[in-house]
Amino acid sequence: MAKRDTIRYQLKGPGGEILHRGQTGRPLEERRREHIPEYGEDTRIVKIGPKVSKETALEWERGGGKRL
Repeated sequence: MAKRDTIRYQLKGPGGEILHRGQTGRPLEERRREHIPEYGEDTRIVKIGPKVSKETALEWERGGGKRL
């Protein structure tokens, strides 16, 4: 059985606009800080669904990373 250790997320701007969709195995706040140089300080990160396998997360991301 696949290990469920990957978090899917959306990075949102001040108006709630989705700036980036992705997946990570690290803490979300750490990942948000990595996006600051490109998207600025006034972003927030939103977890999408439960933790999933890396394969499932990549499939979700390739499909456009829409909300579940």
